[in-house]
Amino acid sequence: MDLSYPADTEPLRAEIRRWLTDNLPDGWGTPGFTMTREERKAFNHEWTKKLFGGGWICASWPMEYGGKGLSLMESVVLNEEFARAEAPLRADFFGDTLVGPTILQWASEEQKKQFIPGILNGTIAWCQGFSEPDAGSDLASLKARADLDGDEWVINGQKVWTTQAQFADYIFLLARTDPDAPKHAGISYLLVPMKQPGVEVRPIEQVDGSADFNEVFFTNARCPRENVVGGENNGWKVAMTTLGFERGSSATTGHRRFLRELDQIIATATENGRIDDPLIRQRLATAWSKVKIMEINGYRSLTDALNGTHHMAALGACNKMFWSEFHKDTMELAIDILGMDGQILTGEPDDLVDARLRRGRDDYPVSDVQASFFFSRSETIWGGTAEIQRNIVGERVLGLPKEPKPAAAAR
Repeated sequence: MDLSYPADTEPLRAEIRRWLTDNLPDGWGTPGFTMTREERKAFNHEWTKKLFGGGWICASWPMEYGGKGLSLMESVVLNEEFARAEAPLRADFFGDTLVGPTILQWASEEQKKQFIPGILNGTIAWCQGFSEPDAGSDLASLKARADLDGDEWVINGQKVWTTQAQFADYIFLLARTDPDAPKHAGISYLLVPMKQPGVEVRPIEQVDGSADFNEVFFTNARCPRENVVGGENNGWKVAMTTLGFERGSSATTGHRRFLRELDQIIATATENGRIDDPLIRQRLATAWSKVKIMEINGYRSLTDALNGTHHMAALGACNKMFWSEFHKDTMELAIDILGMDGQILTGEPDDLVDARLRRGRDDYPVSDVQASFFFSRSETIWGGTAEIQRNIVGERVLGLPKEPKPAAAAR
């Protein structure tokens, strides 16, 4: 792996650092910095405008579509500086990172003109409609249907674990448009308005009171025929592109949230005396070592991307499996360190939140550590389960035979 940065990226790094200093609130990132709910709401609204004005949203996109045309290394520098300042970089994760790049690669010019501006300025909120109750890891088994009625698709079916669906304006949806085709071949990738009759969103409340995930039910919902991205019945190829976009430019920053969190856990162990337990110290040392492994693997992934080598899918599977299982173990360690104090909810009153938006009940809030513990339980599932990641590594890295299908195994 190559740890050197091109000299011509340093002026950009200095520019970004100056911009952040000039635009972040006074005191941002200092110990004890807090915002009230109203202050946070105002910050989120104004920050998106500032990001758009600075040209930092989707800055790697081509200039003709509103980006800055940053190279991969320039995008890495951008991500690193925003991560260093702990400043939000995206207006809408699903729009900026997933559906936006998909539209750029696959959509018609008319579709780009319709949707790209709203992604860049943060005025269109998106959610992802892939998983179904019986089609998660085996996504090609999806049953949601879209049937043509004149110039519109009529959509019926159900999606589940749909993050932020209650706030979304559009959903990028996989639906079966040719039920007679092989299961991978009869799927289309649709951009469907959420604010219409026939779309019902039901939040799935978690144990901590948060409800980021949702079920979404479609009953004769509609979208224009021209809202297919990448051609009718070509949705599987388009979707695989979407699932591969969240890599590369964030390779050197992905470990940082885990390191910040681990620093907080170590501080708690020091404060309550658990740091004197040799078993706790060993588990903390193991966690720190794994964060460093994530950092090194990030540089490996970046080097692979820069060289255009063909290990990205396998590396992505390895990295996702590694960090998600690490985080689950580390948050169990955090709860062990808290002891009985971890069994009651200890968040701040709802009139104060920290620099991040806290999840959970307003009247009985979880702390940051407790919220992270609950969320870590899902991380080995979303984005590809740990079992699926192991299959990818076994087949593509170790050269093992493909896992037999259940019917074949029974014979």
